Amino acid sequence: MKRHFMICVDSHGYEASLEVRKIYEVITDKSAVQHHQLRVIDESGEDYLYPENYFAPVRLPSETKEKLELSAV
Repeated sequence: MKRHFMICVDSHGYEASLEVRKIYEVITDKSAVQHHQLRVIDESGEDYLYPENYFAPVRLPSETKEKLELSAV
């Protein structure tokens, strides 16, 4: 499974689980996308569904992305 990352732009109602301006790993979940949600590995280290508008795409240099992928293992 290909990993991708997004930046949190809103945490209203989820302040204990999400930090604004933090980059999170997002897991592909086609069912969640149909409901305008994303499956995100949050502060608990587990994956949960959050509103898709709470996140924005972020382009990372390949070196940075590789380091994030290694640290997530």
